[in-house]
Amino acid sequence: MDQTIINRINALYHKSQTEGLTEEEKTEQAGLRTEYIQAIRKNMRASLNTISIQEKDGSITDLGKKYGGISDEQS
Repeated sequence: MDQTIINRINALYHKSQTEGLTEEEKTEQAGLRTEYIQAIRKNMRASLNTISIQEKDGSITDLGKKYGGISDEQS
């Protein structure tokens, strides 16, 4: 996620708290927040797909392979 997008989200938030937003700014804010949440979810899925668990018998279970990985379409 680009830092300029995060800065814009923060700027719109602060403006909404002080003077309010126009309808265009509210629409922009909602779109940026959606984009931000999608990026966070994508990063979380990628992290979760790399988790491996060591079983009691010493074997390693790759959860990404065992469960086929979690894709964006499954959420």
